[in-house]
Amino acid sequence: MRTANPDPDPLTTTGLEPGGGVPPGETPPAEGSTSEAGPRQETSRGWAGVPLTLILVLAGVVAAFFLAYAVVV
Repeated sequence: MRTANPDPDPLTTTGLEPGGGVPPGETPPAEGSTSEAGPRQETSRGWAGVPLTLILVLAGVVAAFFLAYAVVV
């Protein structure tokens, strides 16, 4: 089963310079614009609060351990 090449033929595509380059200001073939980007999706805050809290608690426990060790020795 053979499939067609999805790339445009540089010999028959308008707006291409010899060799297949695109001149400045020209939109390359088969490229969409930013107006076709789709609907904006709302991002959620995620679960970053729980890991941050756990890290801070762990750092506090380690700091308390070293403080207690310094007082005892």
